[in-house]
Amino acid sequence: MDIMDINALIAHRVRELRDTQGFSLDALAKRSGVSRSNISLIERGESSPTAALLDKLAAGLGVTLASLFEDSKAPAAEPSPMARVAEQPVWTDPASGYIRRNLSPAARSPIQLVDVIFPAGQRVAYDSVAREVEIHQQVWMIDGVMEMTVGDEHWRLEAGDCLAMRLDRSIVYHNPSRMPARYLVALASLPFIPTRRN
Repeated sequence: MDIMDINALIAHRVRELRDTQGFSLDALAKRSGVSRSNISLIERGESSPTAALLDKLAAGLGVTLASLFEDSKAPAAEPSPMARVAEQPVWTDPASGYIRRNLSPAARSPIQLVDVIFPAGQRVAYDSVAREVEIHQQVWMIDGVMEMTVGDEHWRLEAGDCLAMRLDRSIVYHNPSRMPARYLVALASLPFIPTRRN
């Protein structure tokens, strides 16, 4: 999938999710912290949004970032449980150059898998944003080194290491080395249940 196709896919998904939930551009802008004009440009496929910006939109829409790369066109039959490599959407963050491949098939599952290649020396920061779903994530290092800051905690991951977290705090990904890093991200969403206070 080339960059034009992936931007068109993102545009369609953002608009579709916004329409499904009945959000106006202004409502989504307020929920996500992304300007109305930026959302409009993304929905028209006239913008190459960064990973951090897409994460804010995903939070505002109540979905995972990976959900913005799903092809949701209604199939003639039940979605296949197989995702062939040629059909997996690939996207490159214009700010850092990190490459993400959505591995999961179209068949609905509570688990989403993403393969990431992260360039040497690069950093991506995701703000802590309010979410209406509870998202759990695990990062399993395949190759290289990544430094991750999750809230106030700092971790160094090397090949074979796996870090579990909830996406309820700010997260910074940093590749401190001179070589690209590769890791697998597994995501699962649960309905958000606020804690009760007595």
